[in-house]
Amino acid sequence: MPTLPLLLLSPTRLEAPFLKGQKFDFHGRAGLRGAGWVWLECGIGKVNTAATLAAFVQRRRFERVLLFGIAGAYADSGLQLGDCALAEREIQADLGVRDGGLKGLGFPSLVVASRPYHNRFPLDKAFTDELKSKLGLPGKQFLTRDLVSENPTEAHQLARKWEADLENMEGAAFAQTCLWLGLAGAELRAVSNMAGVRDKAQWRIRQAVEALEHHILRIIGS
Repeated sequence: MPTLPLLLLSPTRLEAPFLKGQKFDFHGRAGLRGAGWVWLECGIGKVNTAATLAAFVQRRRFERVLLFGIAGAYADSGLQLGDCALAEREIQADLGVRDGGLKGLGFPSLVVASRPYHNRFPLDKAFTDELKSKLGLPGKQFLTRDLVSENPTEAHQLARKWEADLENMEGAAFAQTCLWLGLAGAELRAVSNMAGVRDKAQWRIRQAVEALEHHILRIIGS
């Protein structure tokens, strides 16, 4: 039987300018088809990401899905501008009560095979370990929020509270959706800025996208 294509997702087209393929449109989202892979713009934020992924795979077969994009690193993560990392776990940091998350409310956000998940969602271990070995990248704890850290103090507090290394706006929704739908999901992020630094003169978006290009093209074999 033919191998199923790899589904690639990024929040914006700006994070995937290096991909070349046959263009298509999915409910206003940009897409590309290549040899052994499909890329789709999933949109910024948790709702966009979960809805786009769930809708797209409803009538299409995929086993593996990779979310990639830029993100902010916390100061104590050991990551520098332009570095890349893979998510071992995603943390949904703004759901539930302030000090207890969703578990503090007494409800899981997802139950799979009798296992409850509250604010923390693992990425697929086998797929992630394969990418770590292939790309030589570290695994880190990723944190997802609707609102990004607005100053270094807030970023430090979040990193310490959740024991997180990197901040983004989509990953927890992606990881939860993959768990729910039985997809092997992995997540790759490149550091474009330090979390809490809002001065874009200090950001390195181009450097981060170039790092993504290096690794994504290795994954798809281009």
